[in-house]
Amino acid sequence: MSYRFVRWSRMAEEMTKAELGSSSSTTKSRSLWPSLFRWIPTSTDHIIDAEKRLLSLVKTPYVQEQVNIGSGPPGSKVRWFRSASNEPRFINTVTFDSKDDSPTLVMVHGYGASQGFFFRNFDALARRFRVIAIDQLGWGGSSRPDFTCKSTEETEAWFIDSFEEWRKAKNLSNFILLGHSVGGYVAAKYALKHPEHIQHLILVGPAGFSLESDGKSEWLTRFRATWKGAVLNHLWESNFTPQKLVRGIGPWGPDLVRKYTSARFHSYSTGDLLTEEESKLLTDYMYHTVAAKASGELCLKYIFSFGAFARLPLLHSASEWKVPTTFIYGFEDWMNYQGAQEARKQMKVPCEIIRVPQAGHFVFIDNPSGFHSAVLYACRRFLLPDPDSQSLPEGLTSA
Repeated sequence: MSYRFVRWSRMAEEMTKAELGSSSSTTKSRSLWPSLFRWIPTSTDHIIDAEKRLLSLVKTPYVQEQVNIGSGPPGSKVRWFRSASNEPRFINTVTFDSKDDSPTLVMVHGYGASQGFFFRNFDALARRFRVIAIDQLGWGGSSRPDFTCKSTEETEAWFIDSFEEWRKAKNLSNFILLGHSVGGYVAAKYALKHPEHIQHLILVGPAGFSLESDGKSEWLTRFRATWKGAVLNHLWESNFTPQKLVRGIGPWGPDLVRKYTSARFHSYSTGDLLTEEESKLLTDYMYHTVAAKASGELCLKYIFSFGAFARLPLLHSASEWKVPTTFIYGFEDWMNYQGAQEARKQMKVPCEIIRVPQAGHFVFIDNPSGFHSAVLYACRRFLLPDPDSQSLPEGLTSA
């Protein structure tokens, strides 16, 4: 985990330098002002339009809707969150066509992403599931209330309670819940609070299963002692997010996002590379989702300390687990699967850990077919008449 986090920091630093370098050379040849007037603004409408363009790659018909979750949890004086407004809030939702008897699979994205990041998976999964994907409150095309949470508990409630209100509005129960990265953290916390609604939990490269107190955090202590570490730690505690950088550089924001997607899903990918069309549409979609009003992104410092260590680690709650769980990790995932192994030792429910080759943290983009095989295997008891006879698909590894 340590090496991956430092590499991410260096990669971000290099991308920023490259962006600033290219912009400074440009100003030598022409005036700055014409570029400023070509800045691409964003809005919820822009996000939904970009989402439609990206999902045009998906062949399965779907319905997009804004699900009303009200202005806050019933009976609570807290409006999402401490907002002076009583206006209703909405969760952007896409539901794909499926057979009537298909089990329901709800997919929750991670930090800095939105439901459209699963665009490579919807067709394959919709053949076996009723697939529903959402943008969490404060992300993507969902409502973006002012983020005024002041503690880890309030921040967790922001996501857990809004998801529960969404579930009620959709009248869902007995579904499979899949969450990626920070979305995995939220899905796990939700399952701890509302286990009665979840048939099975799938955590894909989930955050929250590593402890700052373990031996692997020694690098963090050393890194914090450097000037770079001190600066990054200060930025983290000041809630400076990558999205703020994209907004701050105005007309160069789309190009910075393009460089990130190119680096992440081309240069650093070991699996199925994005096609030119996929890369273009994903970049456009990602720009509009990250450049929009800051809201859910501001959860970062309250849920995690610098280094992506959870302030309320899920490892501490493993003995309270009530839902059968499958962990899925890419071989090159910077999230540490050993944390899941430690959690499994304390769980009193079935738990398995699957690793997918030729994939990193975005396993569902890097190696879609391997990811689909892992999900189908995890859900075999809902899909097959004799699930015990099913062996682990070729290429996948059990940890």
